[in-house]
Amino acid sequence: MEVKKNNSLHKKISHGPSGVSRLRLIPGLLPSEEADWTFSKLLAELPWSQKTNLRVTGEAYQEPRLTCWYGEVEVPYTYTRSTMDTNAQWHLLLVTLHSAVEKASNHRFNSLLCNLQWNSKHSIVWHSDDEATLVTQPIIASFSLGDKRAFSLRKQTPPEGDYSYMERLWIPLTHGILLMMERATQDDRQHSVAKEYHDRGPRINLTFCTMYPEPEGQTPGTGLPSPNNRHTVCPTHTFTLNTLAGTVTGKKRETDSGRLIWKPEP
Repeated sequence: MEVKKNNSLHKKISHGPSGVSRLRLIPGLLPSEEADWTFSKLLAELPWSQKTNLRVTGEAYQEPRLTCWYGEVEVPYTYTRSTMDTNAQWHLLLVTLHSAVEKASNHRFNSLLCNLQWNSKHSIVWHSDDEATLVTQPIIASFSLGDKRAFSLRKQTPPEGDYSYMERLWIPLTHGILLMMERATQDDRQHSVAKEYHDRGPRINLTFCTMYPEPEGQTPGTGLPSPNNRHTVCPTHTFTLNTLAGTVTGKKRETDSGRLIWKPEP
């Protein structure tokens, strides 16, 4: 079901066991000329680098895109068995965009993964944003600048299932559009930006999320107990996050799967 509200498109894409999966598309976050200028500045001035990941077999490979990682809290980001340290020195343009995304989405974020796909061969593989440092059913804001690329979503399969026959969606992400993935989207879907067979120019994607310290005794990025701490029990913790938007105090509790439930205090 699609509903238009305040120049944005709301789409409920499925209703699964964990709830409703919802997408929002918000165009025109920046005026056209300002978006062009912002793209050029970020392309030239962010500390882009190519991350080395590890396969399950231990084989190293170069990620097919360039990235950099920013955070308001010292939470390193681990995925595909390698870790990015937090850069707390946000580029001034990123601070401005952070505020604009929070205002447009009506959500707060404390971390940002910047992605640069230089050409049609750069890609983002199928995945869900379900790391242990994210809360259950995280809200993800994805802002695009530069050339258009196809954003794909597919339903998760049951264990031992086959993705070949799962429902898929394709969304063209154009210059200056903000995509929100909300509710149960990360539980119910995987997403990707595939390689293409025709020429594409550079594209920058800014992925805003909210990260929390990983529970002690876990293997980074997995939500699983580390080999030396398989019986670690993580009770409810009260802690404070200092963010650019102010200070938030709340509680987090680890679930059986290693995910975190976050509840702000009134």
